[in-house]
Amino acid sequence: MTDIGSSDGHWMRLALAEALAAAVDGEVPVGAVVVKDGMVIGRGRNAPIGAHDPSAHAEMQALRAAARHLGNYRLDGCTLYVTLEPCAMCSGAMLHARVARVVYGTPDPKTGAAGSVLNLFAEPRLNHQTRVDALADPHLAAECAALLTRFFKERRMPAPFPLRDDALRTPDAAFDALPGYPWAPHYLSDLPALGGLRLHYLDEGPREAPRTWLCLHGNPAWSYLYRKMIPVLLDAGDRVVAPDLIGFGKSDKPKKDSFHAFSIHRQVLLEFIERLDLKNVVLVVQDWGGLLGLTLPMAAPQRYRGLLVMNTTLGTGDSPLSPGFLAWREMCAKNPEFGVGRLFARGNPQMSAEECAAYDAPFPDRGHRAALRAFPPMVPDAPDADGAAVSRQARDFWRDDWTGQTLMAIGAQDPVLGEPVMRALRAVIRNCPEPMVLPQAGHFVQEHGEAIARSAVAHFGTDGFRPTAIV
Repeated sequence: MTDIGSSDGHWMRLALAEALAAAVDGEVPVGAVVVKDGMVIGRGRNAPIGAHDPSAHAEMQALRAAARHLGNYRLDGCTLYVTLEPCAMCSGAMLHARVARVVYGTPDPKTGAAGSVLNLFAEPRLNHQTRVDALADPHLAAECAALLTRFFKERRMPAPFPLRDDALRTPDAAFDALPGYPWAPHYLSDLPALGGLRLHYLDEGPREAPRTWLCLHGNPAWSYLYRKMIPVLLDAGDRVVAPDLIGFGKSDKPKKDSFHAFSIHRQVLLEFIERLDLKNVVLVVQDWGGLLGLTLPMAAPQRYRGLLVMNTTLGTGDSPLSPGFLAWREMCAKNPEFGVGRLFARGNPQMSAEECAAYDAPFPDRGHRAALRAFPPMVPDAPDADGAAVSRQARDFWRDDWTGQTLMAIGAQDPVLGEPVMRALRAVIRNCPEPMVLPQAGHFVQEHGEAIARSAVAHFGTDGFRPTAIV
């Protein structure tokens, strides 16, 4: 005969593994499994934060999975193992499902409904009774309790960059050993526009360098996009600054799509530039890096000496968006969980599987993807849209007031913001020379960035930014 106590320990360890996974996701570390006839038929971990669902407790997740497995909401003959004493909601669901037995790892003195605060399972007036047992193994029970204690202790400890309750932060482990990205992270969170959100940025090279390259990425990329250009720029003795927009890369990710707005992201960038006191800037932009970035220099033109512009546009709201962009917007709306790495792989066959996976790293689940959903409809498409008026002002600035140098590079295979869009933008930028056209490059032209960076180093002369021949 199988010893019930030892088998309970085996199943509870599986529940504990689910609890550990919940902790990695920033959730309260509770895990559960449902067992029938010696087989796990349902697993669950706490997910109310990521799922935006107050009922997404570990037990509820496990019950739902078990019911799907059996094709029946009645779970007769099943045992549910959970690392923490269940609350009233979960206890009611177990009774309604007619679970035969519940085993919990550690009591919950605040909300436990299996004896700590109340005992629903002992209510004789209910038409089903579920047996409930505290885990007999004291060492394993202590592990369940210790996991919760550590979690809440770390939450109470003051951190240099505490995480806002309405935001998520991709675990650092997701960015371990990314190919071609060896640079140290920098963070700040005290810009007024950030409201405590943590912004990540790269800052490489000497602070007194004659040129500072400010590299702005777009959607759905992050500063990893510039990994092939940064070494060339650093070898020239320059400084490179590359922030991750809020919602992307190593920066914090607000949970709600509605956080994201053109004006918010622009203000963050303006404050970021002022905080770092960037000077002699060559502004490097592509995609949303240009939609936002092209509106920045007119606010402090003395900081800027050059513009390197790639596959982007101005969102002025008074001219139709390109058919390619409208198709992209439609695809994002229909497929909100599209694979970012697969997107890069389709347009960049030269990339390795590991490089493609690096673009998925910031977005481990749906909860981290609010910016990916929000940015396509954010492009100003009407005169009164957020960002449209300031983009029209920027158009006037580039046409009438820009006195710096410009280099334009175009990925010819881009179906969204390709050569027709870029040549229309060139007509707006004062003294913009004939662009570099990269026949094999697509929308994410920085994936062919070494050649662009070499040309840019030569084009933007360090002595007063005198131009030289493009190579």
